[in-house]
Amino acid sequence: MSTEIDAFLAMMAAERGAAPNTLAAYRRDLEGAEALAGPLASAGPERIERLAGHWAELAPASLARKASALRQFYGFLVEEGLRGDDPSAALPRPSARRKLPRTLDHAQIAALFERAELEAGSGRPPALRLLALLELLYGSGLRATELVSLPLSAVPRDAPFLTVTGKGAKQRMVPVSTRARAALSAWLAVRPAGARHLFPSRKTHLTRIRLFQLLKDLAARADLNPAKVSPHVLRHAFATHLLEGGADLRVLQTLLGHADIASTQIYTHVDAARLVALVNERHPLAARASGG
Repeated sequence: MSTEIDAFLAMMAAERGAAPNTLAAYRRDLEGAEALAGPLASAGPERIERLAGHWAELAPASLARKASALRQFYGFLVEEGLRGDDPSAALPRPSARRKLPRTLDHAQIAALFERAELEAGSGRPPALRLLALLELLYGSGLRATELVSLPLSAVPRDAPFLTVTGKGAKQRMVPVSTRARAALSAWLAVRPAGARHLFPSRKTHLTRIRLFQLLKDLAARADLNPAKVSPHVLRHAFATHLLEGGADLRVLQTLLGHADIASTQIYTHVDAARLVALVNERHPLAARASGG
């Protein structure tokens, strides 16, 4: 592997906090491209263009990932003054659009909460824990791993925020709603003492797999299709419904812990139907069109 690739990966780790799995993926993609096109640091557009033939059978998502790795690599070389031009314009571009995330509508969310709140009324610890988990997934948009691994110290006594450690070991402050704080307080009152995690289980904490199971079981009891409910779907619902309510995309990026705004822009699809309806209903010419 070239020293330039080494330097690029070191920058990604130090400046952008890229996780080990992300760095390993970049390494594979860059080394693979170098094996096909020769030394990347000195490759011109004509050599980069040849990659299209080698990558012709790749799925659009895989092609997009490889091309993105090379674009970032060449951007790094230019920024560092290691080359004066950027040949990444010659990279192939996938034609398929990014798949839209699955989500739940407001009625489905309401059904989930109605069932969880009904069960939490019993005061049983498992039911109180489930309501607290649900509130943090939908109310704060946490990833499954972020949620189950929360230490007890992440819950402040007087501030409506959680300190969350996300991808790349980056920390962010996540607001907690009044109702989520109430659910957390009820859970903390019955939570097993002595454990360092907010949601302890045996020697460590609740697992992601168990969280999936708990949500799917709750969905079934709420007369929803369990296949359509997961921690990630609730995170998508959090983002989608906030954007529908007028949240700024940059604010949403911060709340979700996205390093790149492009990851957040996938949620702009939810505004399309609302904006079309708004134009049809409120535009000055709408009345003329409907009136004939």
